[in-house]
Amino acid sequence: MHGAGAAVCVTPKREENEMTTLFWTLAAGAALVLTVLLSQVLFGWVLIREDQVGHVVKKFGSRQLPAGRIVAIEGEAGYQAATLPPGLHFWFWPWMYRVDKKNVVRIEPGKIGLVVAKDGAPLAADRILARRVECDNFQNAESFLRNGGQRGKQSAVLTAGMYRINLVLFEVFTAEVTTIPRDKVGIVTAFDGSPMPKGEMAAPVVEGHASFQEPEVFLAGGGCRGLQEQIILAGQYNLNPWFAEVKLTDLFEVPIGWVGVVVSFVGKELKDISGEAFTHGNIVPRGGKGVWSEPLYPGKHPLNMDCMRVELVPTTNIVLNWANARTEAHKLDEKLSTISVRSRDGFTFNLDVSQIINIGAPKAPWVISRVGSVKNLVNQVLEPLVGNYFRNSAQNYIVLDFLSARSERQKEAREHISKAIADYDVQSVDSLIGDITPPQSLMDTLTARKLAEEQKKTYEAEREAQETRKTLEAEKALAEKQRELVNEEQNILIAQRRAQSAVRQAEGESTAISTRAAGEAEAIRRRGTAEAEISAVKGENEARAIQAVGLARAEAARKGVEAMGEYYGILQIFSILAEKGIRLTPDVLVGGGAAGGTASDAVLALLAAQMNRAGARPAGAA
Repeated sequence: MHGAGAAVCVTPKREENEMTTLFWTLAAGAALVLTVLLSQVLFGWVLIREDQVGHVVKKFGSRQLPAGRIVAIEGEAGYQAATLPPGLHFWFWPWMYRVDKKNVVRIEPGKIGLVVAKDGAPLAADRILARRVECDNFQNAESFLRNGGQRGKQSAVLTAGMYRINLVLFEVFTAEVTTIPRDKVGIVTAFDGSPMPKGEMAAPVVEGHASFQEPEVFLAGGGCRGLQEQIILAGQYNLNPWFAEVKLTDLFEVPIGWVGVVVSFVGKELKDISGEAFTHGNIVPRGGKGVWSEPLYPGKHPLNMDCMRVELVPTTNIVLNWANARTEAHKLDEKLSTISVRSRDGFTFNLDVSQIINIGAPKAPWVISRVGSVKNLVNQVLEPLVGNYFRNSAQNYIVLDFLSARSERQKEAREHISKAIADYDVQSVDSLIGDITPPQSLMDTLTARKLAEEQKKTYEAEREAQETRKTLEAEKALAEKQRELVNEEQNILIAQRRAQSAVRQAEGESTAISTRAAGEAEAIRRRGTAEAEISAVKGENEARAIQAVGLARAEAARKGVEAMGEYYGILQIFSILAEKGIRLTPDVLVGGGAAGGTASDAVLALLAAQMNRAGARPAGAA
C-alpha cells in the first residue's frame, strides 16, 4: 500500500514538470520571435538567400518619381533601381520599405536571354532596338538608367549563366542559340540599321560585329537594315532574333567536270577587267558587282544565293545533237532538231549533225557574260550558226556529194564552225554528219542503179568464173596430152634401148661368124698346105672371097648406120626376121589400155619372145 501511494504521488509531479518545461519553451520561442520582430522593427534587417534578389520598394519619400518613370534612382518613393544581393541587410524598416524576394535569372546552356527594359530614355524614331550601355549585363539597373539606357527591346543579350537582375525594370525572355550546321550557310536579314542604299538589293558588308552578334558595332559601322550581303558560316552564334533573322541554305556545290560562274548583284564597284573590246557586261575580280573573273572550281562553296547567281558551265566536251530522236543526258540539246537542207540539184533532204564543243574554265566567265548561260549559248548561238551553215553550204553541192563525200563535208563544216564559235570564246572539237535522209525518189533511183551495178558485178563474176573454168579445162587437157606425150617418149626410149640391144646381139653374132670364118679359113689353109698346093690356091681364093664379103657387109652396115642412124639396126632386125621366116605381126592383134599400143610395140614384143625361144633351144638344134 505504501508503494502504490508513493507512485501516485510521483506521477502528478512529473506532469507538473513537463508542463513547466513546455511553458518556458513556448515563452522562450515567443520571446525570440518578439525579439526578432522587435529587432527587425528597430534595425530593419532583411535576409536574402544566395538564389534570390531583393527588390526594394520605398513606401514614401520626400520626392516623387518624375513623370513616365517607374524606377527610382534618387530615393524617390516606389520601386528602387538598386537591388539587394544575398546576405543580411539592415535599415530597411518595414514601415518604410518592402523587400520583394525573387529568384535570380537563369539562362541555360544553348539559350540566350532577351531583355526588355520597362523604363529608360525613349528610343530614336529610326531604331527598333535600344543601344547597349554599361550596366553589368543589366544587373546594375541604376547604371543602366544613369548611362542613358533606353526602354524597349535591348540589342544586348544574356548568355548562359545566372544573373541578379531587377525584374521590376527588366523583363527577360529566352531564345535558342543560332546554330548553323556544317553543310549550311546563314543568310542574314537585319531588322535595324540605316536605310538600304538606293539601287541596292542587299546591304554592304560591315566589319567587326562578330557575325552580327554585336548589333551596336554593326549600327555604329553604318550597317543597313534588310538583306545582308555578308553570310555566317557553320557554328553557334548568340544572335539577337529581334535584331536579325537567319535563313539556312545549303552550300553551293560545283560537281566534278564543271565550274561555277558567279554573277553577283551586290558588291563593290570594282574595275572592269574584260577590256574595251568586250562590250557584253562587266568582268570584275572576286567580290565585285558583276561577273566574277575567277570561276568556282569543283567543291562546296559558301555563297549568298539571295543576292547572286551561279551558272554551272561544263568543262568536259559537250556533245550537241541536231537530231529528232537523240538527246544527251545534259538536256542542252533538247530543243535542237534535224536540219532540213536543199541541195544544188533541187532536192530537199534531212541531216543529223553532232557538234562537239569545249568551254575552258578560264573562259567560262566571258561566255556567261556574253550569253547568260550555256543553254542560251546553245539555243541562241550554236543552233542558228550550225543550222544556217549546213543550209547555206548544201546549196553548193548535190545530194550525192553528201552521200559519197561525207568526210569532205565534215572537214569543211569543222573549219567553218571552229572559226565562227571562237568569237564566243568556245572551242569547236569536231563537227560530225550523222544520218543523211535523201528524198525517196532519189533513193529509188540510187537503189536501182546500185542493183544494176551489183548485177553487173555478178555477171562479171560469172564470166570470170567461166573463163577460169575454161582455162582449167584447157590446162587439164594439156596435162592429159602431156602425160600421153611422156608415155610416148618413154615408149620410144624403150624401143631405142631394145633396138640397141638387138644391134649389140647382131654385132656379137657377126663377130662370132667372123671368128668362126677365120678359124675355118685357117683350118682350110692348114689343110690346103697339107693337101696340095692347088688346094692352097683355091682356099686362099675362097678366103679372100669370104673376107671380101665380110668387109662389104661391114662397110654396108657402117654406111647404113651413118645414113639411117639407130633405125638401121631395126631394119637389119626386120631383114633377119624376114630371112628366118618369122611373121612380123600375129594373126590376131589386140589393142588395149588408155595409153594405146602401136604396131611397133607389138613387133618388138614378138621379137623379144622369138629371141627368148631361140635362146632356150638346145645347143644341138640348129
